[in-house]
Formats: sequence, C-alpha cells, structure tokens
Amino acid sequence: MTSGPLVRPMISFAVPLIASGILQQSFNAVDIVVAGRFAGAHALSAVGSNGPVIGLMINMFLGLAVGVNVVIANYIGQRNSRGVSAATGASMFLSLICGAMMVVITQMCAAPLLRLLGTPGEVLDDAIEYLRIFAVGMPFMIVYNFGAAVLRSMGDTRRPFYSLVVAGFANVGFNFLFVAGMGMGVHGVAWGTVLSNVINAAIIVVILVREQSAVRLTPGNLRWVGPEIGKVCRIGVPAGLQTTVFSISNIFILSAINSFGMKASAGSASALTYEIYCYFVMTAFTQTATAFVSQNYGAGNIERIRRVFRVSLLMCVVVSAVLNIGISFAREAFMVPFTDDAEVLAYGCERILVVLTWQFIASYYELGGATMRGVGYSMTPALITIFGTCVLRLVWVGFFPTGGTFGELLAIYPLSWTVTDLIMFAAFYFVMRKLRVKKG
Repeated sequence: MTSGPLVRPMISFAVPLIASGILQQSFNAVDIVVAGRFAGAHALSAVGSNGPVIGLMINMFLGLAVGVNVVIANYIGQRNSRGVSAATGASMFLSLICGAMMVVITQMCAAPLLRLLGTPGEVLDDAIEYLRIFAVGMPFMIVYNFGAAVLRSMGDTRRPFYSLVVAGFANVGFNFLFVAGMGMGVHGVAWGTVLSNVINAAIIVVILVREQSAVRLTPGNLRWVGPEIGKVCRIGVPAGLQTTVFSISNIFILSAINSFGMKASAGSASALTYEIYCYFVMTAFTQTATAFVSQNYGAGNIERIRRVFRVSLLMCVVVSAVLNIGISFAREAFMVPFTDDAEVLAYGCERILVVLTWQFIASYYELGGATMRGVGYSMTPALITIFGTCVLRLVWVGFFPTGGTFGELLAIYPLSWTVTDLIMFAAFYFVMRKLRVKKG
C-alpha cells in the first residue's frame, strides 16, 4: 500500500469489497424477493419497510468499523505490532458491547418507531415482528463487520468475501426452506437472515483466531483498552454519526413515501435494493481509499495520499456511472424479480429513473470524506454530509406540498448529492493544503 504502482493493488483490494458488499446486501434482497414472490405484496411491504430502519439501527456501529480500519492501518504503516495487537483485541471487544446494545435498543424501539414512520396499517404487525427477529442477528453482523475491518486494514479483503459467500448461500437456502418450504412468511425470511449472520460471524472469528500476524485475536487481547477504543471512536463516531443522520433523513423520506400507499412502499423498497447494491460498489472504493490513505499517512507519504484519492475517484465515478445508467436503462427488467404487480412495478421504475440514474454524483463527496478520515479529519466530512445530504432532505420533506408527485419527492436525492459535492470540494482543498504545509 505504501510503495509501487497504485492501480493494480487498489483494484485487487476493491474487487473483493465490491463482491462482499453485494453479497451482504443480498441478505436483505433475498428476503425481499422471497417475501414478494412466495408471500405476496403484503409481506414484501412489511420486509421492505424495515430497510431504512435497520440502517438507522446499525450504521453508528458500522461507522465505528471505519475507525477500526483507520487505527489499525495507521499502526501498520508505522510498523507498530504492539499497537496493532492491542487495537485488534479492543475493537473486537467493542463489537460485543455494541451488539448487545443493539438487541436491547431494537426490541424496545421497533414498534414505536415503525408507527411513527406511518408504516401502512395492514403490514404494521408483520413489519414489527420482522424487525424484532432481525435484531437477534445484529450482534453477529457487527462482529463480522469489525472483524472484516481488522483484516482490511492489513490489505486482506478476500477472506471476508469468502465468509460472505458461505453466509450468502446459507441465507438463500434458509429463506427458501422457511418461506417456500414451510410457509413461515415474514418470520421465515427474518430467521433465515439471523442464522446466516451467525455463520458469517463464526467464520470471521475463526479466521482472526488462526491468523499468524499481529492482528491475531487471542483471549489475552480481547479486552477493554481505553486509549485504543478512544482512537477508534474519534474516527468512527463521526463516521457513524454521519451515516446515522443519513439514515434518519431517509426514514423521513420513507414516511413521505408511505403516504402514497402500500404499493408505493413496496415498489420503492424493491428499487432501493439496487441503490444499495450500487452504493456498496461506491463504498468499496471509499474503503479502499481509507485503507491506503491511512497506511500512507502513518508512513508519512503525503503525496501518495493525493494519488490514492485521484485514482480511487476515477475508478469510482466510471464504475458507478456504468452501473447506475445500465440499471436505469433496463429498469423494468430489473424490477420483474420482485413482483408482478403493475402498480408496484411502476413505482419502482420511477424511483430507479429519478434516483439511481444519478447516484454516481455522490462519488466525489464519498471519496473526499474517506480520504479526510484516513488522515484523521473525521468530523469535517461528517458535518458536511449531515448538512448536504441530510438537512436538505429533511427540509424538502417538511415543505413538500400535499399534491406533490412521487417523482418530485425523490428529486431531492440528486439535488442533495450535488450540493454536498460542492461543499466537500472546498473542504478537501483546505485539508490537503494543510497536510502539505505540515509536511514542509
């Protein structure tokens, strides 16, 4: 990461991350497809309505995983094996605490939160049950993501991907067994996801326990280490806050979408699946940038950090644009696997056309923020993103006219991405200039 050519090693790093993101999102996508095909639009809406809520519940802790990646990669760049070992054990201990918290919080908040969001009454009970069962698997999901962040910090994106392959096939098998085979409906897709998350976490823990490098997980280093957890939180909490507020804004938009009825809710949830798939592709490049930047910052290679940013941005824009525009062009074909209801299909296609077509615009602020987090500036991109993509969306929903159309409601997505890009451009320029002055 700290010397030699950049393009090939960055592609080698990013490709397993892209595949991992797609597989991880497939857990929820399979839930939605199986629910829609084997249990009908009612179950599809119940499962799909929980997407933004689940994101809200876990995104803070996924942000902490970014902190894990940055801290350990920084130690690796400094060749500090003792710091790597201490940070690994402390991070995995933190994942256990976060997982336990998530179970309690979700069980308490599921019903009032879904009612607050105006979830259609005919699917409310099933939506609550799905979320409560899903929460049982959250600790295992968090353990996996923290463990995967540890491995990514040393350049290993392949083994977390292999773990997801096994868990992904298990998820498909469980869903078809419980729903198509046993007729368990919403409960079946939820328990299928829980069991696949258990398998995923078990594999990643075994990998870390058997690892021979400094990131090896042992009973001795699995403990609370205040300084290391503090470093993780200084980077990870702002990143988690950013994604959490981002999820809150999406939840308010979901509430507005629900006002168009169950068919709009089901169509939007189906289309959102492709947005998340493409966003995971974008996230793969941001995680690649964060890992490479963190190691080079630890090694003092400031000019190489700028090169990492340029290369990752170019790759992210090109790949994202091809995916976004390609899916939009064939949007009807991409919606067919979810449902054969004409009205649900129409709503889903409209969301793809208005939102997904332009998602690649978000590449700049995502890569700029990832680069700044890699050099220790985590709060700056968090505040910019909170304002640009969250506050603007909340204002848009708050002033959205009663007679507004579904497409007009969704237009805030490309608008907010553009505004955030412009603000991030200015911030990134000043941070990089500051680093050059500091080096001099």
